[in-house]
Amino acid sequence: MIRILIIALIGLLSFSSCSNKEVQSVDRQNLFRLDIGRLENQIDLFGIDQSPAMLKTRIAMRDGIFYISDSKAQKVSKFTSYGDLLSMIYNQETNPPPFTLKKDSDSSEIVTRRAIAYPLIQNGNVAVDSRKHLYVEDRLPPDRRTYDAEKRVLFDSTVLHFDSDGNFIEYLGQEGIGGTPFPFINSLFTSVHDELVVVCRIPTGWNVYWFDANGAVLYVVLIRNEDLPMPKGETLYSSLDSITAAPDSRRLIIKIDYYKDNFDESTKTKSGIIYDRSILWVMNVENGSYLNNVEIPPFDQIQSDQKDKIELVYSVLGVSRRGKVFLTIPETDGYHLLVLDLESKDQKRGFIQVDPDEVAFNTFYLSEEGILSALLATDYEAKVVWWRTEKFTGDVRK
Repeated sequence: MIRILIIALIGLLSFSSCSNKEVQSVDRQNLFRLDIGRLENQIDLFGIDQSPAMLKTRIAMRDGIFYISDSKAQKVSKFTSYGDLLSMIYNQETNPPPFTLKKDSDSSEIVTRRAIAYPLIQNGNVAVDSRKHLYVEDRLPPDRRTYDAEKRVLFDSTVLHFDSDGNFIEYLGQEGIGGTPFPFINSLFTSVHDELVVVCRIPTGWNVYWFDANGAVLYVVLIRNEDLPMPKGETLYSSLDSITAAPDSRRLIIKIDYYKDNFDESTKTKSGIIYDRSILWVMNVENGSYLNNVEIPPFDQIQSDQKDKIELVYSVLGVSRRGKVFLTIPETDGYHLLVLDLESKDQKRGFIQVDPDEVAFNTFYLSEEGILSALLATDYEAKVVWWRTEKFTGDVRK
């Protein structure tokens, strides 16, 4: 049964106190590198024909296997943690024929390293479930896109479903298998019972589509900008920053940033708005209720003159099992890391190292076990790295 929830978030916030804790560096492991280019074991991040901002290059990791969605080359590649290329789903019109991978064949031969041709157009976000089924965001051709002028929404996206061998199964739309196109897809997640979550952004808010493992719609959550929560008794401006699906339950973690009016002390007149705070809300998707909320502790950066203090805003990297939210703030030599426990409200602060010359492009992925992976690029190559955060978070399994 499809449940459509129009969420009006109203309630009293229960804030936790923030205390300074020792910051520790999380060990980084460099796994493998990729040259820049269009060959099967390369990645096409830059080029003279580079298209603008709609291109999305993304990385995902499951059980030590990496999936890289190369939007510019219109392919999705699968690697081991040693950099061995296992398979590739590719557009034949934009990629040269593979040399080391076995192309599609009608024979009964068992092939472990395959190249599967599929006419990808503008692939982006990827997600992988426990079956190793792959979900890939893609854009539709122009003749299949529709535009709602009244709502100012372009419906032009779909989610492609491939099995563990890379064989195409079906495409998903708003109503499930073969459904109408999605609006702009912000992110994809897999959750409990191999369920798929598609988070879309529209001018009036956010739409979240929740599917079972067979592609049937379970829930549709509509979150409108005007219905976002306010701390009781305060007048603030709210901005929904991100929505993340929990990997082990039917819950959404919603980050909202709040701003307030700023007044000139000398004239007592309004001079603009300034950042006030950020809050994580935990929503039960099955009934739309909010189970918990946690204020994100501020990160204060002291300027070089030691007089001015700037409060920086954290971004959500992802959510691991048992409600641990990973957040970051960029720094010159890497990223400040904050891990918040949504249940206990405990927090741990750390630092992950990323060299300044590795920021020509970067994208991160957090696995459900809490392993943080990244695709980092210089002007000449791309690197796949990870940070095993188990010791840092205290989530070590014996």
